[in-house]
Amino acid sequence: MKKYIKYSALILILLLSSFIFVANSNSSTSKDELLLVKKEVIVEASSKNVVERFSETETKKVSHKLDSLLQRINKRHDFHGSLLVAKNGKILYENQIGYADFKKKEPLNEASLFQLASVSKQFTAAAIMLLYERNQLQLTDTVNKYFPNFPYKNVTIKNLLNHTAGLPKYFWVAEHKWQQEKAPTNSEMMELLSTSNVQRYFKPGRNFDYSNTGYFVLASIVEKVSGTIFSTFVKKNIFDPLDMKDSFVYSYENDSIKRNQLTGYRLYRGWRHLKIKSTVNDAVVGDKNVYATSEDLFKWTVGLNNGKILSKESLELMYSKGETIYGRKIPYGFGFRINSKNENTIYHHGKWNGFSTGLTQYPEDDLVVIVLEHTSYNAMTSLNKKVKKIVSENFGV
Repeated sequence: MKKYIKYSALILILLLSSFIFVANSNSSTSKDELLLVKKEVIVEASSKNVVERFSETETKKVSHKLDSLLQRINKRHDFHGSLLVAKNGKILYENQIGYADFKKKEPLNEASLFQLASVSKQFTAAAIMLLYERNQLQLTDTVNKYFPNFPYKNVTIKNLLNHTAGLPKYFWVAEHKWQQEKAPTNSEMMELLSTSNVQRYFKPGRNFDYSNTGYFVLASIVEKVSGTIFSTFVKKNIFDPLDMKDSFVYSYENDSIKRNQLTGYRLYRGWRHLKIKSTVNDAVVGDKNVYATSEDLFKWTVGLNNGKILSKESLELMYSKGETIYGRKIPYGFGFRINSKNENTIYHHGKWNGFSTGLTQYPEDDLVVIVLEHTSYNAMTSLNKKVKKIVSENFGV
């Protein structure tokens, strides 16, 4: 019995020592220490949408190169964010570097939730296509079918999807015409447009003009047709089916801040990070305001491409270039930019309130690059090229 007590006490002491060591290690991150966080590979067999990964042996060389790249851009370009790279439908690299909160010196991790900015538009487009597949709307429907007081006549849903509607910028309208302290919601912004007397840029279909207004109007149509708020529709029909457990649509002043939800920053005087405050435009959704982790965004890409959300025909529409009424092709599908000049890419970048985001697909290489950042990083295109080059030179599948 005495031996048993001594043995138990010894085990308890060892466990306590290990706990103290880990706690001290976690709390002793120095101010200047580079925060490069490796994620433990865990795949739950019970998951609805299992994320597949290459083994560490297969990715050792490319991981080392991508680690070095993250360290360089963190130091030289103040990059604080996440990088996920996948090939052939499997993750070959996922990592974060830098801080989530600069005042508290909290590091980013795999659960950090980034505002996707304009990468959010593809979810709005998918929501519209879901209603289209259910015969609840047609792409040739005009906005006036759902909002009779909409002041810009003959604008079709398809015009909105591929940015050929010619609508004015709602940012400007909100900043100059909105009279209340609380930021306007989608319904309030639709009402404001109907009374603001702001001229559109051109008649529908004549030109391509990238428009945030068009996508907030699309989200408003989703709400009108479905009878549910946009955030609920997207959660029920996209996030939940794809097991995107951490993703959500956020409306400033109307929704509560969630755990791990990041704030955007800007660099002041080359060293100090200042939080970027929300604006009068931050309660509107559809053009922005989806929050997600990098892994959730990968689940979305895989699920969309594998037909778990939309049919093959709908996906082809989303991934095909639009055109004007004159037959001129434009570099945008439905919620995605399309680049076929140098190398075929289907992508979207986003910038909003300090968040810089990018989701890029290279179909010919079966390669996906997801970059999420929250300190106003401004070299997304260059970073994507570097990542692609490293993968092509250091990863053989």
